[in-house]
Amino acid sequence: MISDRKLEHLRLCLHSDVEYHKKTGLEDVELVHRALPELDLGDIDLSLNLLGKKMEAPLIITAITGGHPQSREVNRKLASAASQHGIGMGLGSQRAGIENPELESTYTVAREEAPDTLIWGNIGAAQLELAPAAVEMMELDALAVHLNPLQEAIQPEGDLDSQGYLDRIQETARSLDLPLVVKETGAGIRGEEAHLLEQMGVAALDVAGAGGTSWAAVEAYRSRDKGLGELFWDWGIPTAACTVEAVKTVQIPVISSGGIRSGLDAAKALALGASAVGIALPVLKACYQGEETLNTYLERFLRELRVAMFLVGARNLEELKRADLVLKGGTRDWLRERGYETQHYARRSWL
Repeated sequence: MISDRKLEHLRLCLHSDVEYHKKTGLEDVELVHRALPELDLGDIDLSLNLLGKKMEAPLIITAITGGHPQSREVNRKLASAASQHGIGMGLGSQRAGIENPELESTYTVAREEAPDTLIWGNIGAAQLELAPAAVEMMELDALAVHLNPLQEAIQPEGDLDSQGYLDRIQETARSLDLPLVVKETGAGIRGEEAHLLEQMGVAALDVAGAGGTSWAAVEAYRSRDKGLGELFWDWGIPTAACTVEAVKTVQIPVISSGGIRSGLDAAKALALGASAVGIALPVLKACYQGEETLNTYLERFLRELRVAMFLVGARNLEELKRADLVLKGGTRDWLRERGYETQHYARRSWL
């Protein structure tokens, strides 16, 4: 049943309208142009170290798939592309492969294809007792625990009891021999919870804000009560807002995802303080069009990021975090109402 659901999710994401109708908030972020950037675009360095792994660019193909025979080839192509471009990759929930060993290869193919790539595994907060088995399945650099209360509430077979998750996350973080990442699945993580998760020993956060794929929308297609999913289609914290909330609250790396669709989007999220960005749906769609289309998409994405960095005079990611920007509209209003200072983003750098 779980395997069939994974395939159904893939098909819905590929062929149906499953994206948020509201925006990420990144449209409210304006990077301030420098007419004298005083650098060579070819010298821009996108590299970073994340979770103990060297990466050539601050991009992660976030959890998409695994757990159905047809997803093996998808993960192979994604891992190959991640290896080629020096970026990271997150697997879909490994529960299906743990419960049915015949499906393990739909996950392990990623490491076979990309032996040196940052790869994190994935298990749901409701199945944290499976974390040791997820780690044992394959060589991972980290394990992600995904939080999806919105999806569970809409899903016909959803798990509706989230009591005790925080304590279990702490126990898992303490017991594992590799970093634990906590990620939302599209509705965002507020600053208060980011702080609690850091206190529990979590090594990094993927805020996965609202503005990309809506899992309420995905589950609305699967549910007899479609009205519930349609009502909560746009529920969540916009990506720009939850990125700032997390960055201003924790010291651990923050990955910004949820509706990141271009290198310019990535540059804005990184300028807000994220350590890296994640993308899912666009690479999935590109993957199904072929490996050439997938690699072309990623090459263009990284080119767009470099151009944005050039235009703000940032030689590397640390300089991009200090680039001047202006916050406008709903994102500025959200952060002010939530008690997050916004004035400091102006005039952060000079010649």
